[in-house]
Amino acid sequence: MDRKIETKHNVSDRSTSQKALRINLDEKKYGTIVEIGAGQEVARQFFLAGAAAGTIAKTMSAYDMKFSDAIYGVQEDRRYVSKARVRAMMEQEYELVVDRVGDVRSKSSRYFAYAATVAAKSFNRDNECHAWCGIRVQMYPGAEPSDIEVHVRMRDDNAEAQQQALGVLGVNLIYAAYFYYENPKKIIESLTDNMKANRIEIDSIDFQGPYFEDIDNRAINLHLIRSWKARAIMFKPDGSVGVPAEMLYKKNVLTIRGSFRPVTNLNVDMIEQGKKAFYNLEGVDEENTLAIAEISLNDAHGHDNNVPEADLVQRIQLLNSLGYNVMISDYTRYFSLRAYFRQYTKLQIGIVVGMINVRQIFNEDSYRGVEGGILEGFGKLFPDNTRLFVYPELNDIGEVSDFTDVKVQDHLRFLYRHLLENGFISGIECSDKDLFRIYSREVLKKISGGRGEWESALPDKVVNEIIENKFFGYRG
Repeated sequence: MDRKIETKHNVSDRSTSQKALRINLDEKKYGTIVEIGAGQEVARQFFLAGAAAGTIAKTMSAYDMKFSDAIYGVQEDRRYVSKARVRAMMEQEYELVVDRVGDVRSKSSRYFAYAATVAAKSFNRDNECHAWCGIRVQMYPGAEPSDIEVHVRMRDDNAEAQQQALGVLGVNLIYAAYFYYENPKKIIESLTDNMKANRIEIDSIDFQGPYFEDIDNRAINLHLIRSWKARAIMFKPDGSVGVPAEMLYKKNVLTIRGSFRPVTNLNVDMIEQGKKAFYNLEGVDEENTLAIAEISLNDAHGHDNNVPEADLVQRIQLLNSLGYNVMISDYTRYFSLRAYFRQYTKLQIGIVVGMINVRQIFNEDSYRGVEGGILEGFGKLFPDNTRLFVYPELNDIGEVSDFTDVKVQDHLRFLYRHLLENGFISGIECSDKDLFRIYSREVLKKISGGRGEWESALPDKVVNEIIENKFFGYRG
């Protein structure tokens, strides 16, 4: 069953004010809090807790763009709510606090700079409500600082509630940086402490610096899904974690779901043939399209397969080596996947599927728990600018069978015909009939035995990555 964003770990053993007070009462922790765009809610929490003079060197909020640019410079993308801007804020404020008080405070001091740049709900505007928040923190006296940066989407429908949520988040982040730094997963889990479910979504977190140098940011971001902070995490071809709103903005989206364990020549042909068909649509081309290989954490019944994060990272890296964007999600049904993309783009959405997926989509058992059953499911899958591109298969007598040969139950035949005749479902070709003889499971079994015929079933770049990194138990 698909789920909403929940907050499993939203009850802390300390309230927000208790967290703030614990930091305030520790004379070794000292720093700056700067917030742009949603009041000064984080600083306010520390002042309300009491004894803040022992913790806060300065608070600031530079709303005017001219003032903000004069203080933090102009970033290359010229955006104010961005990772580059929050990083510039952290860097500058951290250097200032160390330069100005480092010689007069106790040598046991551990300095920090918290920064947030926010686009909260605007009056009478339907704007994207999101924030970049981060902390640059010294883990022990005299150490080089380390950074934690998070991207947050606010789901409250008014600015006051969004500000309050960000105030709680900020205290949680500062507290976690000091008290949970040895356990990055606990840092993630604690970010929504003392906050009701569904108020925020955290779709990106980045750990940098000497104290976090052993962290694989790809793996740790997957914990955002499993700790119910996000429904999906996206990765760019260079392996970096992407922000969905930025990657999908004004883009046509073509996606293919698979296990990709490992990605084979058959998988690649499905993606590339899907691209060809998708680019034939009016207004769709390579420049304005984002192609995404998607992996669901769930089985067909909506239960987590409990795949280790290291295994998922291997698949991400192999897909990235071929230049593909990757998305890991906890979505089970295709209509939920489509709804996720529709949050960010109004343009065309294409979903590449195999014949087996079409049969699953037309299986009424797949819609248990959906009030309107299969009709509600189809209503959510095909409401606007969404199409399925169906890759063929070999039938029992070794002939190519395409989307027109799909057999559905008698009472669904007219529904299937309606979708075909109106272009919601169309076929794509296979470039080589021999590709049908590639089975990922068989390839996977052979990899552990070292080099061999399995290599011909995979792209050369994928083979090289597997051998070089000893993925999937490869023993050379």
